Amino acid sequence: MTYRRILILTMLAFVALLPEAIAQVKLGKTETGNASYYSARFHGRKTSFGEVHKSSELLAAHRSYPLNTMLEVTNLENDEKVIVRVNDRGPFSKHRVIDLSKEAARLLGILAKGVANVSIRVVGMEGMVLLSPNEEIDPKSGKVISMRSKP
Repeated sequence: MTYRRILILTMLAFVALLPEAIAQVKLGKTETGNASYYSARFHGRKTSFGEVHKSSELLAAHRSYPLNTMLEVTNLENDEKVIVRVNDRGPFSKHRVIDLSKEAARLLGILAKGVANVSIRVVGMEGMVLLSPNEEIDPKSGKVISMRSKP
């Protein structure tokens, strides 16, 4: 083997070991755990994605999902659902799986408690949402609506 081929193979092996370089997640993947929401002091600050955090948008922070992944978050106590976009890293508490924007937390009904047990399901990538045929998103609230099929 020539020096050039060895160098290329070494570089390819190194890139394959970097999870963020080819980070992908399977649609439909789920996890459960506790969710909290961003403090008001983070409004206007930059996120890991380089965006300005806006408390009024449906955003989230997750430790491992690729940035721009679309997640359906369900509050397991009241069955409220909302779709958020991952645009930050966190939460930094090991007892939580996701941090939500204040608007997402409001729609899920967790503002009063601060923390809630949630289920997270991957529903899209790169800002696009892929729902099942019997689901749609309410454009006003951002909530997922399950449509019942007629017999």
